[in-house]
Amino acid sequence: DLEDIESLLERIEDPRLAPQTFLSSFHLLRNLNPENELKRYFGARAVLGDQRPRQRQRQYVRSMWLTAPKNTWPRYSKTGISMQLLDTRRGVQHFTFEHHREYQQVQFKFLDAVESMDPNNIVLLLQMNPYHVDSLLQLSDVCRMQEDQEMARDLIERALYSLECAFHPVFSLTSGTCRLDYRRPENRAFFLALFKHLMFLEKRGCPRTALEFCKLILSLDPEDDPLCVLLLIDFLSLRAREYSFLTRLFQEWESHRNLSQLPNFAFSVPLAYFLLSQQEERPELERGQARERAARLIQLALIMFPSVLMPLLDHCSVQPDARVASHPFFGLNAQISQSPALNQLTSLYVGRTHALWKDPAVMAWLEPHVHEVLRMVDARDALVQEAERKIRYQSAPRNIYRHIILSEMKEATAALPLEVTSQPVMGFDPLPPLDSIVSYTRPERYHLLPWHSQLCSLHALSPRPGWALGAGISPMAEEELWCSRQAELQAGLVLLLPMVVTTGHSQP
Repeated sequence: DLEDIESLLERIEDPRLAPQTFLSSFHLLRNLNPENELKRYFGARAVLGDQRPRQRQRQYVRSMWLTAPKNTWPRYSKTGISMQLLDTRRGVQHFTFEHHREYQQVQFKFLDAVESMDPNNIVLLLQMNPYHVDSLLQLSDVCRMQEDQEMARDLIERALYSLECAFHPVFSLTSGTCRLDYRRPENRAFFLALFKHLMFLEKRGCPRTALEFCKLILSLDPEDDPLCVLLLIDFLSLRAREYSFLTRLFQEWESHRNLSQLPNFAFSVPLAYFLLSQQEERPELERGQARERAARLIQLALIMFPSVLMPLLDHCSVQPDARVASHPFFGLNAQISQSPALNQLTSLYVGRTHALWKDPAVMAWLEPHVHEVLRMVDARDALVQEAERKIRYQSAPRNIYRHIILSEMKEATAALPLEVTSQPVMGFDPLPPLDSIVSYTRPERYHLLPWHSQLCSLHALSPRPGWALGAGISPMAEEELWCSRQAELQAGLVLLLPMVVTTGHSQP
């Protein structure tokens, strides 16, 4: 009733509960649907097209929060996934997905299909199990690499639908008090499907909807942040013009998360304050305070992370003046002297957000603060000396590597260390936690060595029955044979994909 709603609103606004409830609000419910955002931009007629007359013929489908079921999808039946409430501590509910025995058997077959290195095996598995989540995630990556973005997005939406159908009755997307442990393999698919979905939303021009999904991911595990969405939430806030949200998040989380130690927050927050100061509908006093905060924070960001400026200007096609270009503080030494972990963060930020800095008004605001920082450096200001003494980012945690891999930002991916790039990375479970909580294990009879599956694939193309890998064949011919095999697999995949996406059943 109305009194309950009022009391809940008061709880959300209570600053003492800010770290726990800040990311949850009622407007989240209607902003999870990207069609609402597209309608605001282009109008309902342009978005819906000729869908309205067909709605009378549509069969009844269950109403969902995360995605809308489509007529082209296979008929849904229980997959063998459920969600359980583990415990409740200090008002926070901890849940986990569970795989029933029949789903575990499908999961083992999926792992066999992955090790075979043949995407057609995953397609065939989906024909029999059209809502197997990990197969949908893995096949979506294959479609995306083949530039079939529409099908890749459709598969991710189907995975979200399958997982939402398994929600516990008291699991809430908007309370901000429901948690999932990423260390449990059964929970990871939900995190990954949400992340991949928001990336598609951002590319479609729905940054506000993508921001709400980013909040949702963060609310599931705000302390560990397994996909490190804190490296993304500032960009989505700026793209969605949610400047007040970003500044409020920074104010309320800085004390316990040290957000200013991340290059993305160090630069994005002053940019948000500057853009707030440009909004003429705001009171002059508020605009003046925003300008002062923007000036103070951008100077601090330039002092703490001088290696960001020159790559940022280069991406924006801006030529710095002679004093800035020749000064060693912002020069090449700034990039060389920083740690590899910091180099990954700065490369990720510049590659992702440089378009937001191209505005001439933003560059005009940035220029005098760059010169002021150089004056402070030359004067050996105490603030500069204190920043030089700080040693940051000797090594990046695993969740940052996971975020960089999922983001596929080439500037940051190129800076990944060898221990990450030398190991296989699977789209359905990139860089699993080292302290995973395993609830069931794969039987020994299902284990296949990767080289054995490759050997079987190559043997199928052998011109002679007795041919084996490395037996009387040159390395160049072996490589050509392998490329031929991959081309053949992709050709077969193109033929099979429409079958599984539209029907989900085997065809003659």
